[in-house]
Amino acid sequence: MGAELHVIRRLDLGYFVRPATEVGGPEPRVEPVLAYLVRRPEGLLLFDTGIGGGEPETEAHYRPVRRPLPEALAAAGVAVADIDLVVNCHLHFDHCGGNPLFAGTPVLVQAEELATARRGGYTIDALVDFPGAEYRELDGEAEVWPGVRVLPTPGHTGGHQSLLVDRPGGGPVLLAGQAYDFASEYGQAVLARRAVREGVAPPLPGYRTWLDRVAEHGPHRVLFAHDNAVWEPAE
Repeated sequence: MGAELHVIRRLDLGYFVRPATEVGGPEPRVEPVLAYLVRRPEGLLLFDTGIGGGEPETEAHYRPVRRPLPEALAAAGVAVADIDLVVNCHLHFDHCGGNPLFAGTPVLVQAEELATARRGGYTIDALVDFPGAEYRELDGEAEVWPGVRVLPTPGHTGGHQSLLVDRPGGGPVLLAGQAYDFASEYGQAVLARRAVREGVAPPLPGYRTWLDRVAEHGPHRVLFAHDNAVWEPAE
């Protein structure tokens, strides 16, 4: 029974097509949109909520294909009303699209991220200040529940955050959102950090300094918002 109360389930919430001009190649790239359902003794936590409806220009630019969040949750045996806590890695429209379904449910976000979103021109405004929105603004690292910790991971946005989830007997898992787009990019950053620490002569690629804090926790798995691949440390 204990293991069943410490489960992380990935939810497929659709995909979008990133134009070739944005990916630096000759062809566009199709990227998944993934959320994560975290079951703990304290309740059910949802990390990200999928793709919101955009303006016609945004729809034409990214051509998103959505899987409704209630459908994805139902496949996991959960209803929208069962969710006790929402955490958004950031507030771009492909990560907070289902937030208006959670009126009255606490939504954890970095204060910097929320302030940026509210200035306009950043995301879809209706996904931010929807009726019944109940934000809990964080200023840096915070323990959400025992064994569940928000870590600031700026880079993609200034207020980006990730979620570290301890698992009894299984080692911690980092839900990294879009801290890095791909598991391979994250792995390269981890190696760059290792090279610096082992005194390899420059030049070396840079890495985001929050990796130092992540390394203190030693995650056994790192999961991403736009990549089905999983990063795991070498044995």
